[in-house]
Amino acid sequence: MLTANLAALGAALCWAASGLIAIGPVRAIGSVAFNRLRMSIVFVGTALAATLLGGWQTLDLQGAAILALSGAVGIVMGDTALFWALGRIGPRRNSVIYATNAPITALLAWAVLGEALGPWTAVGIALVTAGVMLAIFFRASPVPNGTGTVPHDWESVRGRLLVGVGACLIAAVCQAAGSVIARPVMAAGADPIAAAAVRVGMSGLLLFAGGLLPGQRFGFGPGLTPRIFAQVVVNGFIGLGLGMTLLLIGLAHGNAGVVATLSATSPVLILPMLWVWTRQRPGAGAWAGAIVAVLGVALIVNR
Repeated sequence: MLTANLAALGAALCWAASGLIAIGPVRAIGSVAFNRLRMSIVFVGTALAATLLGGWQTLDLQGAAILALSGAVGIVMGDTALFWALGRIGPRRNSVIYATNAPITALLAWAVLGEALGPWTAVGIALVTAGVMLAIFFRASPVPNGTGTVPHDWESVRGRLLVGVGACLIAAVCQAAGSVIARPVMAAGADPIAAAAVRVGMSGLLLFAGGLLPGQRFGFGPGLTPRIFAQVVVNGFIGLGLGMTLLLIGLAHGNAGVVATLSATSPVLILPMLWVWTRQRPGAGAWAGAIVAVLGVALIVNR
């Protein structure tokens, strides 16, 4: 269990950091193009690593097919919705709302894998919901600009807030489903790097196929500058490559609900990162919401 817990916490740290890096590329080239590009880069890296380390020998055709399905649901659908929401509601709100993937994973694991849920689960879900509501309705503290105070650009909402929140919740459901689908294969001994390569490869293939459909823009547009490309590379290897591999290691060695809960600590980790990065202190509501949400998901899997 220690390996699973440390891996899940490592994944949370990767996702918190990658969320900060992603905001610029997502707003520059769009969520679909961003996902397509970073998946291509990460697939090459993970496939090469799996080949060099012999990870492919741990996967049979059935296991690879299940992992491919897991990637289609958790990455293609989940990440596209997640980064679409990121470009509209910013990294802080996005991360806090996305923390709901932990109780959703616990519920799906109970329904599909038979992992029991205790009576305190309802209390935990209520705490998570309350934490999410606090984070949504309390904005970050403004920053001085010489004539008053204004919110940082990352705190701005582009479009309707509820639409961004809804997209992020869809991403949480997809991520939870993807984890539950992958759990039996990982528990059977699949190599996490090879598993990550299969999930990313299938996801990238589906996104490229979608880009060829009529009316879809396949290119990246003028927004893909060398600086943006470098940010995509760093984000891909931290969030999708290392983060996903650590999550799969956690699923191989621990309870899906526990792994989901620990990896849901990203909202807590991202708040001090945002404070340092933007020099804008998150509001009390954001801190309270993150703490309550993490307490709630911890309660779900520790009772």
